[in-house]
Amino acid sequence: MHDNTENRSKIVAVCVDTGEFDAQRSMEELCSLIDTAGGEAVASIIQRRPSFDAATCIGSGRLEELAELCRSLDADMIVFDHELTATQIRNIESVCGVFTIDRTMLILDIFAQRAVTHEGRLQVELAQNKYRLARLTGMGVKLSRLGGGIGTRGPGESKLEVDKRHIRARIQTLSRELKEIEKRRALLRGKRKKDGVLTCAIVGYTNAGKSTLLNTMTQAGVLAEDKLFATLETTSRAIELPDGRSVTLIDTVGLISRLPHQLVEAFRSTLEEAASADVIIHLCDASDEAMSEKAQVTLNLLKELGCEGIPIITVLNKCDKQGGFESGGEVIKISAKTGEGIENMLNALQKALKPTAQRMKVLLPYDKSGLVNKILSCEGKIFSQEYTESGILLDALIDNATAYIFEEYRI
Repeated sequence: MHDNTENRSKIVAVCVDTGEFDAQRSMEELCSLIDTAGGEAVASIIQRRPSFDAATCIGSGRLEELAELCRSLDADMIVFDHELTATQIRNIESVCGVFTIDRTMLILDIFAQRAVTHEGRLQVELAQNKYRLARLTGMGVKLSRLGGGIGTRGPGESKLEVDKRHIRARIQTLSRELKEIEKRRALLRGKRKKDGVLTCAIVGYTNAGKSTLLNTMTQAGVLAEDKLFATLETTSRAIELPDGRSVTLIDTVGLISRLPHQLVEAFRSTLEEAASADVIIHLCDASDEAMSEKAQVTLNLLKELGCEGIPIITVLNKCDKQGGFESGGEVIKISAKTGEGIENMLNALQKALKPTAQRMKVLLPYDKSGLVNKILSCEGKIFSQEYTESGILLDALIDNATAYIFEEYRI
């Protein structure tokens, strides 16, 4: 990241408004993405058109104006808020003389900067290669502009100048490696299920505060900053619920509207953690005017991943900015930053999880003391243990599968 303003690339953001989505809001998001990538949006243009121009996306007249604007601002780059074809990129660059990328390339670049684990890097490179393969022909200025600038960074950048056959071979290798990782991940998921580990996936739009929530609840120390896509890796931490049961919280990659399908595909294994969770916390940013549209993006993707049937708890975060934590109906209001409302959320989480264990007070005769180990070997917990004249007095969390054994000793 470049925090020094002098080092930031000067970028002109362009959006064609065909009426398909809220162009103004999308442009604001694009400028946030540019900032996250380490650039500075020095100007933004929104052009209304019934459809994209096949050759230049914005039409030849407006393209001349864009070229003039780039010259007067000494712009380093143009970023379009849509996917561009290789031909469109070549035509725009030949008129403006400025390196041009689209929204997808920008998002891929941010992912390239932020991927830290081996799997994250493989997923980014796979997505970059698939995207570049489709646009290898006629890439204008792009091919001669390799280096560390926005849109050219990342593990896959040296692949730009090699032929399609080489890129296809690389895609196959990456896919194979990721399949192996996915197999291991599936085995871990299976083991968690077999061991009766309860899991809760935290999902939501990028920058809704998922990592901050995980940090507040578990002191996990996950990167939490006010940037889009701060988290790309899956982080999981265990917490204890008020009833004594343990639940593993899983942080997932943030979602974004019109997320390039190459990325949804590449990060599917990370997102699939949600599809196998026992419960999902859908975190929304209550301070965001576009909250309901962004919530819909998340719900649509969860549906696409096959999450129907999994209980979803809707949690409104950043309520300290809104004032008021009165939770109404199915919605819980919290501030992940201050910790307010978290207790209500944990109670809702407890209710949403299938009852797998129950807290019981039992008095075991001394000749049945072996049952104490039975509780512990079946994922149970002992909160207190007292030796009395009549036997061992226990306050314990006992697995449902074995609870019947203890019924006759229950107090």
